[in-house]
Amino acid sequence: MKSFRKALCSAGILASLALSGCGGGGQPDGYGNFESTEIIVSSESSGKLLSFPVEEGEKLDKGAIAALVDTTQLHFSLQQLLAQQKGMKTKKPSLRAESGIYRQQRNNLQQDVRRYRRLVAEGAAPARQLEELENQVKVVDRQIASVATRNPEVDQEVRSIEAQILQLRDQIARSAVVNPSKGVVLATYAEEGELTSYGKPLYRIADLESMYLRVYLSLSQLASVALGDSVDVLVDGEKPAEHTLSGRVSWISSKAEFTPKIIQTREDRVSMVYAVKVLVKNPDGLLKIGMPGEIRFRKAEEQ
Repeated sequence: MKSFRKALCSAGILASLALSGCGGGGQPDGYGNFESTEIIVSSESSGKLLSFPVEEGEKLDKGAIAALVDTTQLHFSLQQLLAQQKGMKTKKPSLRAESGIYRQQRNNLQQDVRRYRRLVAEGAAPARQLEELENQVKVVDRQIASVATRNPEVDQEVRSIEAQILQLRDQIARSAVVNPSKGVVLATYAEEGELTSYGKPLYRIADLESMYLRVYLSLSQLASVALGDSVDVLVDGEKPAEHTLSGRVSWISSKAEFTPKIIQTREDRVSMVYAVKVLVKNPDGLLKIGMPGEIRFRKAEEQ
């Protein structure tokens, strides 16, 4: 009877050791901390913050207007450019009319030139008058050429003003800060009424509905991991590893590094490991940035 109990005890110990060595139970296969993709939203224009209702902990939808920057001076500049554009465009008809007048003068002078040539040939008019008329034709030709060269200059000026108008309208549009991604505001860096400038951070936001657990695995463990693999993610509650969530391997580093200093023991810190990101859905808000977690590999049939 004693030998039978001893055999049962030995079998239980072996079974326990076998379970502790596999991914489904025993020691975790990796430790790490949860993180999220954080975005720092900055101002794209300079001026007074007319509106900035964003608060820490607030949920913002993608495309929501998070802030408004004063655009009064931009609007004044835009009105000035529009007036310049209108003035330049009115020059085109004036140039066409001026060119038409010169061409008519040239036609009249050419008729006089032809008539005086006949008179000079017949000896009825002095050659000096013919030369004066021919010189007048040359002057009018230069005036016509001058008007023709001013047309491209006006066109170029109009295009330049149009580009400046587009630039100002783009700056005015960017004065409304549009939230780039759905998420929770983690921190704010400005207050309504303050002066802001281009590139100044206004707030930081992150999508907490999808979190990443960054763990570090040894080279020997990488053979058991592939992109897209499903793993069990365990987080603490009132008890250690109380909650079990489903995760999926989304990134594996191709470069080894020393174990981060968050690992307590010196022996582990000098080991070479590979960073791995595990994507975990967090619709209930259980997971927080910086919270510790651990993973356990699943068996092939559990994938």
